[in-house]
Amino acid sequence: MSEGKAAQAYRAIERMIVFQEVAPGSLASESQLMERTGFGRTPVREALQLLARNRMVEIHPNKGVLIPSTSVEAELRMLELRRVLEGLAVRLAAERAGDDVRDQMAAMVALLDKDAFTLEAYADTVKDTHELIVAGAGNDYLADAIAPLQGLSRRFWFTHVVDHAAEIATGSTLHTRILQAILDRDADTAETASHALNDYLIDFSYATLRATR
Repeated sequence: MSEGKAAQAYRAIERMIVFQEVAPGSLASESQLMERTGFGRTPVREALQLLARNRMVEIHPNKGVLIPSTSVEAELRMLELRRVLEGLAVRLAAERAGDDVRDQMAAMVALLDKDAFTLEAYADTVKDTHELIVAGAGNDYLADAIAPLQGLSRRFWFTHVVDHAAEIATGSTLHTRILQAILDRDADTAETASHALNDYLIDFSYATLRATR
């Protein structure tokens, strides 16, 4: 099923934020975002409302849309919660994922096995992998809780990544292990793989902190 215009606008604006096409700390207007995304006022406004709930933007009436800056401290706090929620999500996905989702996961494993991604293409695979796992878990409340954390964490990673090829290779391997464990219906291994990804993101965050000193 194709995405609605609001969902497409959300993806477009989120991509602009992730790749700093709108700078952290800057203000944007609805009209600017409409022009840059090609979507009308209603889908852009709906996308911005969801982005605000997910803490990707702050809406200031009569001033504009603020793009908040990222911080290592906030990222580490988010990763504490992601560890618990994603551990639950992968366990549920291993137990519950239906054939359609499992087929998409198998296709994603094959895609992640490729030798190289552009940074932009990898951004799509990471987002799609997260969405597949949540879909497999089959819990809307979990989906609502985890989506903002994953979005903000993706933004932090793509903002601070330096060695694109090495970090993409590491991330692809870690995500592949999670998906393969889910496909194997091995909840314990899926949770262990999820924790390994979380550990990597924690190490990445601390490395970013050291690099700024």
